[in-house]
Amino acid sequence: MRYVTSYWIFAALLAAVTVIVPVLNLAVPESSALHIPTYAVSLFGKYLSFALLALSVDLIWGYCGILSLGHGAFFSLGGYAMGMYLMRQIGDRGVYGNAELPDFMVFLNWSELPWYWYGFDNFFFAIAMAMLVPGALAFIFGWFAFRSRVSGVYLSIITQAMTFALMLAFFRNDMGFGGNNGLTDFKELLGFDLRSQGMRAGLFIASGSALLLGLLICRSIVTSKLGKILVGIRDAESRTRFLGYRVEHYKLFVFIVSAIMAGIAGALYVPQVGIINPGEFAPANSIEIVVWVALGGRGTLIGAIMGAVLVNMAKSYLTAAFPEVWLFALGGLFIAVTLFLPKGIAGSFNLLAARSR
Repeated sequence: MRYVTSYWIFAALLAAVTVIVPVLNLAVPESSALHIPTYAVSLFGKYLSFALLALSVDLIWGYCGILSLGHGAFFSLGGYAMGMYLMRQIGDRGVYGNAELPDFMVFLNWSELPWYWYGFDNFFFAIAMAMLVPGALAFIFGWFAFRSRVSGVYLSIITQAMTFALMLAFFRNDMGFGGNNGLTDFKELLGFDLRSQGMRAGLFIASGSALLLGLLICRSIVTSKLGKILVGIRDAESRTRFLGYRVEHYKLFVFIVSAIMAGIAGALYVPQVGIINPGEFAPANSIEIVVWVALGGRGTLIGAIMGAVLVNMAKSYLTAAFPEVWLFALGGLFIAVTLFLPKGIAGSFNLLAARSR
């Protein structure tokens, strides 16, 4: 009961932050101490997109026992879908003034737009692709992996190999995704200037709303009969299978849902940072996502959100003040959490609350 109450309190706080931050940015004068600058709104919006990504990992790792080290791929694919739409919106305002081809294609002497770029001049098509492409990849990968009963460390290695292969592919100029430089120099979204104060606030609201919706969806899954079966798969997969459940179907379903959430997170991330390149596919990024979830608390949902926000706030500070220290700090943080807070921040809090009853 106490967990249910804390969940709704957290959801209410998230909804309040989603509304209050843009109001303090748009309605409060810059001279006021309560004013939140536009750069901070963009930074916090990026944290919320990372929180949605962490939530997607917690859904499969915390409740189904699937440790994916490839969710950076789903995140990046969603980001590229949004980036392709934003590139099409540049039109003849690019460096070469070509209304049909992005600048990098003109530079590489491409004569026409590749077929897989068709439709990305439409926002809703881009959003659909940001969900469908990661979902389709998750379906294909999961169908073969789970039917073959690949699990544990072997599944983690395969997901990381998938991410690495995609990174190498997207680095190629002939793939048509900008190569090493990726997609950047975005101008507008839905006809509004991406750099405007109102658009930054709108993207923050979209990120907060998507995170809140993702939290509601995940909770509805884990508190249902399906959630109980997922926990059974996590704790005793063979026994669950012997009881008659088609384990691979349950794992495949939750894996696809998680991939779609990661794709949406990527689509929200790109317009707020202004760039997407193959570096986002780096396996180290997927490992870092797991650290966020472990720090916040695996299998808590709320903890994954807290971990993503806290780690990235620390990252923003340390990479600016002590750039050479950040990777050591991240590694030390993971070791410290594993040794002293094995259930993470939220998990340890729930454990203390249970003992105090």
